[in-house]
Amino acid sequence: MTTSVFISGATGFIAQHIITLLVTKGYNVVGSVRSAAKGEHLKELYGSKFQFEVVPVLEKQGAFDEALKNHPEVTVFLHTASPVTFSAEDNERDILIPAINGTKFVLDSIHRTSPQIKRVVYTSSIVAIASPQQLSDPTYEGGEEFFSPITYEEGKSNGFFAYFASKTFAEKAAWEFVESNKPNFALSTINPVYVVGPQAKDEEAKGEVNITAQIITSIYNLKKDDKVPETAGNFVDVRDVAKAHVLAFEKEETKGQRLITLANKFNSQLILNIIRKNFPELRETLPVGNPDDIDLSAIPNLKNEKSRNLLGIEYIDFEKSVTDAIKQVIRANA
Repeated sequence: MTTSVFISGATGFIAQHIITLLVTKGYNVVGSVRSAAKGEHLKELYGSKFQFEVVPVLEKQGAFDEALKNHPEVTVFLHTASPVTFSAEDNERDILIPAINGTKFVLDSIHRTSPQIKRVVYTSSIVAIASPQQLSDPTYEGGEEFFSPITYEEGKSNGFFAYFASKTFAEKAAWEFVESNKPNFALSTINPVYVVGPQAKDEEAKGEVNITAQIITSIYNLKKDDKVPETAGNFVDVRDVAKAHVLAFEKEETKGQRLITLANKFNSQLILNIIRKNFPELRETLPVGNPDDIDLSAIPNLKNEKSRNLLGIEYIDFEKSVTDAIKQVIRANA
């Protein structure tokens, strides 16, 4: 019998790549969306193996009850939905509480309504492992066993810290739920670094793309005299993050594990160099920057050997991520 997988936040950048991979591998997929229009759009993209359930508000008790009751065939749940914003009116109300409660409530729904679900994979982040200060410290080497030391109070102080705190405390809430309730399912988390690469479908690359995908497209959109941004960090291709989610529930040894997905390091100048190298027709419209400014030694060497061994992924390199993303943007906006 074909396994059915439920994925929350089905319209997301990572989620759509997961859906693509699941459908390709023959899984049936049920996705949660905030409106029927978004669900119908995904159905057009992914065909008969995809169904959707409308869950307009994630962060309320029982939000997923009906959606799950409608699909007793589902045995795997991938929770990718989470608020991502750095500019909220009230950081606690708009970012921290929705992320934490949304996580607790979805796990509670699974626990109460769907004892047949045996695997849950939760999309967390590297920012649940390391604080802003640690990610700016070239000597920091935190791995899978670490949680960010950021405090809840710091999270309330500004939008940037709120994002770090929301991911940290939401993931902690997930592990605490499992510890306290001893549910039928085993939990695994995926903790990606900067997620880059193309959209799952060309249609999704038109106009404005999500925050992390903008890291590449923002360089593509620079004008000749523009200053090159100073963005730098560790990266992973979105297709590898999708692969990690699927492997996390397919493998026995990933039960109860936090899995850091990380390929290597990058900076904005490296993106610019790759675009100028692979798209000569763009050289006249883009800045040159400082082509030799690709010293990445200030970026911490985060440890993910355990995750690499558990997942066995051969990570996509940065040049392919950038090149595939730019090719797609050019195609989609032609």
